[in-house]
Amino acid sequence: MSSDRYRVTATSAGRPAITGWWDREDVARGKFRDWVGRYGGLPGARVTLCDEEAGVTLTEWPEEA
Repeated sequence: MSSDRYRVTATSAGRPAITGWWDREDVARGKFRDWVGRYGGLPGARVTLCDEEAGVTLTEWPEEA
């Protein structure tokens, strides 16, 4: 049974552009990297990787200052 624990979200100008869920962290991190490349040029782009089970953000782009 898949838990879909890891969520990657890309937003543009504060609005969700795309969201995906994966049960393996390594796959989700790969999608995160791909989505930074694909959606990073959108106005006000932000990409986040969250561990929904632990309730934490694992990484985000661009990084908070």
